[in-house]
Amino acid sequence: MSDLLLFGVVFLISFVGSMLQGSIGFGLGPFAVPLLVLIDPAFVPAPLLLVALVLTSLMFVRERSAVRFEEFSFAAIGRIIGSIIGAYFLTIFPAQHLKPLFAFLVIIAVILSVAGIKLALNRKNLISVGVVSGFMATVAAIGGAPMALVFQRESGPKIRGTLAAIFILGTIVSLASLAIVGKFTLADVHRALWLLPGVLLGFFFSNKTARIFDRGYLRPAILTLTTLAAMAIIFDQWFLNR
Repeated sequence: MSDLLLFGVVFLISFVGSMLQGSIGFGLGPFAVPLLVLIDPAFVPAPLLLVALVLTSLMFVRERSAVRFEEFSFAAIGRIIGSIIGAYFLTIFPAQHLKPLFAFLVIIAVILSVAGIKLALNRKNLISVGVVSGFMATVAAIGGAPMALVFQRESGPKIRGTLAAIFILGTIVSLASLAIVGKFTLADVHRALWLLPGVLLGFFFSNKTARIFDRGYLRPAILTLTTLAAMAIIFDQWFLNR
């Protein structure tokens, strides 16, 4: 694949993923990770986490008046713990199994979303889900779906604003943890620059599509596409590469 074609594909993936997250509060990771892993696993997790930090910062500024800081504080505690665990996990998990691991985590996130599990918005659940979210974000840049489960009954602006605040802190911790264990380098910054244009344009478009996504019309299609992409990773790793 030529550099121009690669940039075009990466741009499209980051654009759609960031538009989803900017519209419903999460979605960049579940959408982009399986597709980026198929193209080049080096885009995950650090480069995607870095541009996700830019995206969530922009979302926080836009929705800051709706941020719920009480929920944010408890979820942040769990997110930090999960991020540290995830970074340690990367130091002991065999590299050849990372691709199916990413796919497995994506499928878990999709199943949880499709199942419609509704968790009470309390301290225990916020901390517990924060741990899961931090682990998944650090290992595979997919931390949004678990966290969104406890906020799904809230209004769109509150979901997007509060999740953005949580993800900003959590992503910083994830990147710091990856750097400590040698999984975040200057090469990852270079790869993040490939993702950045699509992320910025996707956020811009999300200003207009947020109300549509809040209604949930495109969610089934998004989850289906994400599942198919994750299954493609598993098929490629376990069958084509044997």
